[in-house]
Amino acid sequence: MTTALFSHPDCLQHQTPSGHPEQVARLEYITEALSVAAFDTLDRQDAPLCTDDDILLCHPQSHLDAIIAAEPTTGTRALDGDTHMSPGSTRAAQRAVGGCLAAVDTVLAGKAMNAFVACRPPGHHAEQSTPMGFCLFGTAAIAARHAMERHGLDRVAIVDFDVHHGNGTQALLWNEPRALFFSSHQNPLWPGTGMAEETGGHNNIYNLPLPPHSDGRLMRATYDAEVWPAIERFKPQLIIVSAGFDAHMADPLAQLNWSTEDFIWLTQKICDLADEHCDGRVVSTLEGGYDLTALAASVAAHVSVLMERGA
Repeated sequence: MTTALFSHPDCLQHQTPSGHPEQVARLEYITEALSVAAFDTLDRQDAPLCTDDDILLCHPQSHLDAIIAAEPTTGTRALDGDTHMSPGSTRAAQRAVGGCLAAVDTVLAGKAMNAFVACRPPGHHAEQSTPMGFCLFGTAAIAARHAMERHGLDRVAIVDFDVHHGNGTQALLWNEPRALFFSSHQNPLWPGTGMAEETGGHNNIYNLPLPPHSDGRLMRATYDAEVWPAIERFKPQLIIVSAGFDAHMADPLAQLNWSTEDFIWLTQKICDLADEHCDGRVVSTLEGGYDLTALAASVAAHVSVLMERGA
């Protein structure tokens, strides 16, 4: 089989103010890293635009309307202290959601073993009616609901290893017993949520707070003790990954000291569980990562593992 890569130039049109960490260059660096010969066998596909009905799987119409209305005709507009829009931002976010849904369709149809969605803006902080943390729509949560509502899956696991808590995904899936959500993240750190006692409406939420300056050894021990056994018990039919690379030691927005090898280990373990329970089916979508060099190297390593397992 193969690994599918979904992206689109529209995602470069989402502009943020000068000096903002969630910048166009993030996707440019990733695109360059995945352009070398080692990635020639990727099944490269344009991320389609999602529909309004796709967004409404997780968000109310009022939220969609507010995002569309907030998009400026020139320059940038701040929705809060961190989250900005420019002309083209809504379309970029629709590509991110559409790419993730197309990746789910492709993997569940057996056209690819797994997929990576290289789109921006990210999504895991967007709550039902609140854009925040650079995010407009809850991409990973929408993809999970798409798999459940439209493909009839009963068990979808979402693994979020971004350095910030996936508060949006948690909120959107809090009362969803068919979804098992894991978020490892630095604590204390923005957004200040994600305590271990936040377990969801059906004990379907696992939060794994990690202390600042801890490294990959603690992360690996935590995943070995809590995440992998829970996934084994759940036996997912699909694994979705919120792939944030800002736990890297070089990242400027946090203080975890993971290495590129730690992202390789995580990806291998996720693929092992996918092989065991869901025919290798993994859909990974880009979240954070703000040191451009570390981001590009980490994404390349992550996708390399997906390709090895999808071959």
